[in-house]
Amino acid sequence: MRFSLKLRQSVAVLFCVAGLGLTIPAAFAQSGGNGKPPEPQKPTADTVKEGQKKIDEIAEATRLLTGPAGNPECVWLGRRVVTLLWRDDLDTAFRHLDLYDRFGCPSAHIQATFRCLVRQGNIDPKAQETLNGRVHACWVNPGLEPTPAEAAIQPPPATSGGTTQR
Repeated sequence: MRFSLKLRQSVAVLFCVAGLGLTIPAAFAQSGGNGKPPEPQKPTADTVKEGQKKIDEIAEATRLLTGPAGNPECVWLGRRVVTLLWRDDLDTAFRHLDLYDRFGCPSAHIQATFRCLVRQGNIDPKAQETLNGRVHACWVNPGLEPTPAEAAIQPPPATSGGTTQR
């Protein structure tokens, strides 16, 4: 009986030591080693240029649109909502749409912009145009007509020519 109790205690101690032996090196590996915080990354020229481009696009929309749809917060949130809708991320789009409504932005502008985006058709992966660029163009001008090249890519509407039902 004493031998069995000693054996159980020894096995329990062995498992505890093995468990600590596996977790301590992992904790040291995660700490980074030298104890200094990582240095902040300096913005690159591309990052600065991209940020300036976004600021310019929002300023352009503010200049061209009248009413609340031209407010910077409405432009920023609205374009994000339309982009998320296009990418089928509906949960996130609806959360952004709640914020958009909370700022008093017009929901009809979201609908018109998304309709414009859908009418433009899919974006050709070989083209220079990006989704953000197309969303911006539709945000500024929701009545934008599709270009003839994009209209030629889309299939013609189905007609009922030649077949009859008996």
